[in-house]
Amino acid sequence: MTYQVLARKWRPSNFTEVVGQDHVVKSLMNALQHNRLHHAYLFTGTRGVGKTTIARILAKAMNCENLQDFNPCGLCSVCKAVNEGSFLDLIEVDGASRTKVEDTRDLLDNAQYAPNHGRYKVYLIDEVHMLSGHSFNALLKTLEEPPPHVKFLLATTDPHKIPVTVLSRCLQLNLKQLLPTQIYSQMAFILEQEAIEFEIASLKLLSRAADGSMRDGLSLLDQAIVYGNGKVTTADVSAMLGTIALQPVTELLDALAESDAVAILNKINDITNLSPDYSGLLQEILIALHRIALLQQIPTAIDHEFDSDELIALSVKFSPEDVQLFYQIGLVGQRDLDLAPDPRSGFEMVMLRMLLFKPEAQLKVSDKPIKVQAISQKVMPSIEVNEQVPVTVAVAVVNQEDSKVEINASEANDWLSMIVGMKLAGPLREFANNCALESIDDNVCTLIIDPSHIRRARAEEALQKALQVYCGNSVKLVFKEKKNTLATPAILLTKERENKQQAAIDAINADLNIQALKENFDARILPGTIEPI
Repeated sequence: MTYQVLARKWRPSNFTEVVGQDHVVKSLMNALQHNRLHHAYLFTGTRGVGKTTIARILAKAMNCENLQDFNPCGLCSVCKAVNEGSFLDLIEVDGASRTKVEDTRDLLDNAQYAPNHGRYKVYLIDEVHMLSGHSFNALLKTLEEPPPHVKFLLATTDPHKIPVTVLSRCLQLNLKQLLPTQIYSQMAFILEQEAIEFEIASLKLLSRAADGSMRDGLSLLDQAIVYGNGKVTTADVSAMLGTIALQPVTELLDALAESDAVAILNKINDITNLSPDYSGLLQEILIALHRIALLQQIPTAIDHEFDSDELIALSVKFSPEDVQLFYQIGLVGQRDLDLAPDPRSGFEMVMLRMLLFKPEAQLKVSDKPIKVQAISQKVMPSIEVNEQVPVTVAVAVVNQEDSKVEINASEANDWLSMIVGMKLAGPLREFANNCALESIDDNVCTLIIDPSHIRRARAEEALQKALQVYCGNSVKLVFKEKKNTLATPAILLTKERENKQQAAIDAINADLNIQALKENFDARILPGTIEPI
């Protein structure tokens, strides 16, 4: 027997088997259930997402003799004939090869006759946007008022090329691009049924390379099986696709986080031995930066199955501002990569640009006083303001008996400085700020967290990894849930903001210029408009 490719062998034969298009499937099954079938359906979407497949399933369901939960049974004579391509009442037309108006007229001449065997005569026109203008005009009248026994199923990848007069006569169903997780799950299911060995990481690479198309993904899977001699491994898939494994990417980003130029160049030397596509490598870095940005800001918006522990650890090391800067530099660098003398030097310059343009962790404040010009020389003389205004922050301990706040600076300051040193950002920093340091040694770090605060296992795991990197050893992080007697960094930061705000208000009220404005011009200070600099 001749070999049948996976995309055809595992093509869905009923609505239940369709992957990733639940919104379309639900609409069609409801229409079948309530017998509210439209006379013309237009399926739109990119290549390989199931337009023609769903159209064939719908044609089969319209004529099936024994629907099972409004799904074609697959056993009656109609279903078997459609599957074999011998059902006379299903007329499939390729719009790209039959674009002439004569072909459309010949096609519609038989529309007036009753179906041979089924309930409906179904016209399935694929790539309908390729029809000529005259063909669309010939189709219009029949499409608007077809005989009761005629249904039109149109499919296209480019609905913008279809005249609005045709669009207005169709019920349009937009098919989505498939997510990598959906393609991955289908690939894993198929390989298990085919009894083919595979590695999970290899399927993740293939599902991303499919770019939202199930057919493209299964075609790549076919190629990977042949390339790997009956097995699907990460090394073979990386070589076949010309992609770099995630490890070099994370190592480059790790060196970038440490501002280690020597490590970056050494890693590029190692990668060069693999004869990489530097444009593809830069693209992998951009994908990693995108995932890191999502991990930092909206951890629930992504599928963590496709993000390794290394990316989670990197999301702690980078600040959100650095990630955005590196991503922008990478985008511009990818555009200019072809202009470089050679791909490697262009890639090295992009990495060095990220390294050199990385902002300093702490801004230097000048000790030199700044002269502030008077608003009106007649009313206000110029004064000098020192930019550095010392602010004393009280560190508090809560007494359980009287709920008063006392001062205990050393422990809370240690944990606050550790949070700064670990370069935490986003939700992870917020979580750490609501903890208090009870004790720490070479082996164990004990944090106190209030029982009312929500704990998340992923945040605790990421915090432990950041702490281990900060301490340089495998220190264990232990959380104690009890009423906190130590002021957390969140309390300290709130108190610091309140102190700064009060200091700013006091400074404004004591300012001679402000007092002069009040006295001479009956000026007043609007509440809520004073902010500390």
